[in-house]
Amino acid sequence: MIRLAKPYITETTIEKVAEVLRSGNLVQGQYVREFEAALEKYLGVEHAIVVSSGTAALHLSLLATGIGPGDEVIVPAFTFPATVNVVEIVGAIPVLVDITLEDYCIDVTKIEEVITPKTKAIIPVHEFGQSADIAPILNVARKYKLKIIEDAACALGTEYNNKKAGTFGDLGCFSFHPRKAITTGEGGAIVTESHELAEKIRSLRNHGISSTNGKIDFEYAGLNYRITDFQAILGSSQLSDMDYLISQRMETAKIYDDSLRGIDWIDTPERIDGRKHVYQTYHVMVDEGIDRDKLIESLKTNGVETNIGAYALHMIGYYQNKYDYTDVSYIQTKNSYLHGLALPLGQHISQKNGKLISNTLIKTVAKYYG
Repeated sequence: MIRLAKPYITETTIEKVAEVLRSGNLVQGQYVREFEAALEKYLGVEHAIVVSSGTAALHLSLLATGIGPGDEVIVPAFTFPATVNVVEIVGAIPVLVDITLEDYCIDVTKIEEVITPKTKAIIPVHEFGQSADIAPILNVARKYKLKIIEDAACALGTEYNNKKAGTFGDLGCFSFHPRKAITTGEGGAIVTESHELAEKIRSLRNHGISSTNGKIDFEYAGLNYRITDFQAILGSSQLSDMDYLISQRMETAKIYDDSLRGIDWIDTPERIDGRKHVYQTYHVMVDEGIDRDKLIESLKTNGVETNIGAYALHMIGYYQNKYDYTDVSYIQTKNSYLHGLALPLGQHISQKNGKLISNTLIKTVAKYYG
């Protein structure tokens, strides 16, 4: 079975993790700070704070910016539910906006029409490793004095006009889940240029602890969103290979592009000027006449693991039951949810495997729908 994703963990990295485990110093310590420093250098930011997950990063970002009950937060309708779940958790109201099929990110032309006096923030998602069209989003945020919390969970290394995704807004959030280019098992990070926000987040991730003149106090009702030292050294070891890992993903994406080009029942990802796509996911759209879910099962039978791309938030149980969302407002989101397909991507996909996966997809569709 060719797996959808497989973590890139070298024997050298495993040995480094083992050394930390043998030391007995497991909780947040020197390797956490070293990982943070490496992220600050790679992203070109003042502050990076690593935490226990990408979801924790989003949650802490909302808490740090004071967003809470009654506030409205604009979120793309097509993403993983974690993006919107944290809005619910802090008691705020998620306002969904449709996406474009060009980049599967929020439709920037539809943001301004949903802004109200209660709107406090926008969470643009850099979906699948493709940058959202961030410049117009920043313009709207400045106009209405809104916070920008970038969900860059899939976008470490992604660029918009030669600047790294996650570094444009007030806060940027990353994930190190095993399906990401680098992984700490579970883990995430928040980046910011604001010293005030950084200090607040560092406190909130560690039970709300503050220290003045060596005296410990609890300034906030915080959480335990710390990451361990052995996770941190796993992350920093992989981060040193980040450029190589991205180049490998881009090479596999090109194999898919070349193999699937010109086929009328499939749309491959677009390459957009000024944006560097790092392909956390190679997401295609299949024709409406093809049963995507049956196609996933058929490909699995033929030794290729695939999956859906992301979720239409207005169509999943909790949000469908709580809010009065309608399909007509999220046409492209629904289309992407029902017809999107994620192909295997990562270090485990050789050039030979890339071509094999493409041919298996073509032959499977021809067999059942040709």
